Amino acid sequence: MNIVTRFAPSPTGNLHIGGARTAIFNYLFARRHGGKFHLRIEDTDIERSRKEYEEEILTSMKWLGMDYDGKAVYQSQRTDIYRKYLNMLLESGNAYYCNCSREELEKERELAISQGKKTLYGRKCRYNPVSAGVLRFKMPEDGETVINDAILGDITIMNREIDDFIIARADGSPTYNFTVVVDDHEMGITHVIRGDDHVNNTPKQLLIYRALGLEPPVFAHVPMILGPDKKKLSKRHGSTAVSQYREAGYLPEALFNYLVRLGWSHGDDEIFSRDDLVNIFDIDHIGNSAAVLSMEKLLWLNAHYIKNMNPKNMALLLLSEKIAPPEIKEKLLSEPSLSFMPMIQERAKMLGDVYSGMRFMLEEDIEINATAVKKHITPEIMPVIDKLAVELEKMEDLADTEKLEAVFKSIIETYGIKMKAIAQAVRVLLTGTDVSPGIFEIISHIDRELLFKRLKGFHDNPIFEKL
Repeated sequence: MNIVTRFAPSPTGNLHIGGARTAIFNYLFARRHGGKFHLRIEDTDIERSRKEYEEEILTSMKWLGMDYDGKAVYQSQRTDIYRKYLNMLLESGNAYYCNCSREELEKERELAISQGKKTLYGRKCRYNPVSAGVLRFKMPEDGETVINDAILGDITIMNREIDDFIIARADGSPTYNFTVVVDDHEMGITHVIRGDDHVNNTPKQLLIYRALGLEPPVFAHVPMILGPDKKKLSKRHGSTAVSQYREAGYLPEALFNYLVRLGWSHGDDEIFSRDDLVNIFDIDHIGNSAAVLSMEKLLWLNAHYIKNMNPKNMALLLLSEKIAPPEIKEKLLSEPSLSFMPMIQERAKMLGDVYSGMRFMLEEDIEINATAVKKHITPEIMPVIDKLAVELEKMEDLADTEKLEAVFKSIIETYGIKMKAIAQAVRVLLTGTDVSPGIFEIISHIDRELLFKRLKGFHDNPIFEKL
């Protein structure tokens, strides 16, 4: 079989991580089997569909590295195709018009509730045909429909439990359960991998396939993602949109890897490259129970990918994501910056951490942490720093670690202080904080002019005037 999958978002909101995971599963399954992965924009909800949401969905998919085959399909452009299939159902007697008013239907519903019955349409127009109104699908009055689900197993639904549901509104516009059948058939979809919130729609769609004489695809319903409290994931749990994770500083590789593992397993492995996943992914190993979101695990994965990224690629990413300002591009891509960057990557968890850890050597002015100043810059240490600046200025090559160590050792012996005291004081002056890589690494990599400006000019900074 030539595998063909699809991702079919509605542009009524941003791409959330549940939808992204569904897209990833479809993408990987198709790529794993050398098949096709299509994108369908389900934009028939005129009132709620927005161009900006569509653009956000496409941008997020591209950011996650999911390319799709051919051009995107837009439901709003397929009216004639839907009309053809609606007429087929009418002509075969599998659909009928209904002109019951909203008031009639509400009265019928209230009566059913009062009698403890299911609130199904009473089928008045099915037995007393009319020639206009909404179009309803004629459900079988007995029997059952079985979903042979590739993840959840067989699910049986009694046909009498399902309403004669509407497949086209009074204005002729088709509804979801009808359009999805037509689109999936026309696009040659072989596998429908989607969230298990669609399970209730599936028997309706299977019956439409049967009524049209079409072969249905394989259905695979993925259990939902739960928040850490094991309740349905929502905004109360924090970020839900892919774009929010991007803005927060997560790498696409980390989020992609994490979402794949959220409900799918391959032994005890946690970290997968894109090529690995394309080679091994299959729906057989998608779990049949809900997955619980763990921000700790996502953060751990993000730190892993940051740590292992090529420094030049990291620098370019900081620029393209507008975390680093464009005016420092040359400095950021310089040899000292690129050789220093791995020391920051080692400690960083988010993309912003990388730039904030290097800002001191890229920008002229830095913000100095007042608490760090109070803790480490004492009146006793100030003349020591002045002496250190004089001695360092005599050095031609500040990257000569042996000579650097000798200078510091001499200062320590002269003033009778500990290495930690002078190192922390210098660290605060050069970086603005007391947390950073080793002091020799900082001195070796920072611009010489900037180094002495901060070591010799700190007396004029208002933050030190009370010392």
